Amino acid sequence: MRAFWLAGWSLLVAVPAVGQAPSPTDIRAAVEARQDAAVELYREFLALPNDAVNRPDIENLVAWMERAFAARGFETRRIETPGSPSLFAQRLVADAEKTVLVYLQADGQPVEPSAWDQPDPWVAVLKERNASGQWRTLPWAALEERVDPDWRVFARSAADSKGPMTQFLLAIEMLDGLGFKPAYDLKVIIDTEEELGSPHLAAAIERDRALLAADFLLIFDGPPHASNEPTVSFGARGIATITLETYGPRVAQHSGHYGNFIPNPVFDMARIIASLKDAEGRVTVEGFYDGITITDAERRVLRAVPDDAQQILADAGVARADAVAPSLQEALQYPSLNVRGIRAAWVGDEARTIIPPKATAELDIRLVKESDAGQLIGLVREHIAAQGFHIIGAEPTEEERATHAKLLKFTYDVSYGAFRSDFDSPAGLMARSGMKALYGEEPILIRTMGGSIPIAPIVETLGIPAATVPTVNIDNNQHSPNENLRLGNFFEGIAILMAVLSQDPG
Repeated sequence: MRAFWLAGWSLLVAVPAVGQAPSPTDIRAAVEARQDAAVELYREFLALPNDAVNRPDIENLVAWMERAFAARGFETRRIETPGSPSLFAQRLVADAEKTVLVYLQADGQPVEPSAWDQPDPWVAVLKERNASGQWRTLPWAALEERVDPDWRVFARSAADSKGPMTQFLLAIEMLDGLGFKPAYDLKVIIDTEEELGSPHLAAAIERDRALLAADFLLIFDGPPHASNEPTVSFGARGIATITLETYGPRVAQHSGHYGNFIPNPVFDMARIIASLKDAEGRVTVEGFYDGITITDAERRVLRAVPDDAQQILADAGVARADAVAPSLQEALQYPSLNVRGIRAAWVGDEARTIIPPKATAELDIRLVKESDAGQLIGLVREHIAAQGFHIIGAEPTEEERATHAKLLKFTYDVSYGAFRSDFDSPAGLMARSGMKALYGEEPILIRTMGGSIPIAPIVETLGIPAATVPTVNIDNNQHSPNENLRLGNFFEGIAILMAVLSQDPG
């Protein structure tokens, strides 16, 4: 296993000739020599609240990033949107023949401080796991004596995505220190509304497409394959959401007085939900999987990913997988339909004997490159309408209540589509060559990630390929309390980005 941590390299760094990529030895020596400064910058960045819904905090965050990029030789400008501004940064090289665009994310999820095992999620804490498997807080001064790669930094956005952002800044700084001079123009776009679904990104890309023009896109975000082995991914699924609401009595009614007489909307909702998938987990909406073809060559690539299906199921505490495809990687090549939440009345100690007025279900559809969001949403709508429901787009009127026995409010939102690029595209080749230079062998190649990132608007508008280089540990609790980044991954991520950014873009 290439364990995302190699120590003990010499601190004697040979400065490469102009345009020559530094050696893996020199890269690791540079990272080791700057560990203290790296952690200091990381802690400073983590201390800035970055909840995407809090625009004053995002303004402070953007101002910090402007200073950080300017200090590393970038020109910056804000890309204004109706929401929070994105940040654009660039370093131009005389007579450059290629331009590399990098996507980074700076905003984060909300926090509930009481759910964290530390006083303040915005004040980073260093921890180690004790013999009983519990996390124990360490003083930051412990790093002056030794650096244990298994120690972790706990804070909101430690991994998603201030870790990759800090790694990028440090990679640029350390490459400069090694005397590396890229032969390409470097542009960066930093999204500050990713956790909101990047609602204004597509319009901003379209408006500023000349500013952002590039030959390809590199994305520095997310964790590698579950094995924690070095990974490059070439696509990600898009996402759309649907909200369903079924209706019963105008106000809740006593189930003793009116049970067997006034219909309960939960049963209507249950029948809808049950009709969407068969007992084996396959979507039953006609045409949902149409257009997906996987060649034998593509299957060989998917099978090369070292997934342990039985271990994944065991870790999740379930005994079977859905039967959409014979493996996880192949299943990710199809659009998925998920029920992400259901609500009606009360449960547990709050339960009461009533017929509720409404049942609500929230669905999400993960999109693949071959699928059209509008078409899939339309197919789901038609599937439900065929069950006799009168579909509306707003709360029912009194006339609609009196006229239609089966009412359903159907609303939806499309965040962004999917993207997928070829393994041998310029983006893929630069990422792969950097990994191979650092580790001596090819990384794991992921055709499509299961999650969603707002890259499709960039890829489609600019007409460029993309590849993702992940640099954080898989078990980082992103979006959850006690988010963290393993120190070994933090330092190794800097080395990975240095190796990738020092490659010839072709």
